[in-house]
Amino acid sequence: MSEERLIEIESRLAYQDHTLSELNDVVTQQQATIMKLERLCLSMAERVSSLQEAFSEGENGDEKPPHY
Repeated sequence: MSEERLIEIESRLAYQDHTLSELNDVVTQQQATIMKLERLCLSMAERVSSLQEAFSEGENGDEKPPHY
């Protein structure tokens, strides 16, 4: 194998290593964002559930309004 060919292969390998590292950083950031959004979504779902419970406890569907 010629020295030029070996240099070319080493250059490509270095470039691929750099690209792989950048992609790994992006995936790591995306995973952190996904986890944060999942926690936020769970929190919001719990809030909606508690609001629904509070609303249904304060509501009597059979009771007539006070003006009747």
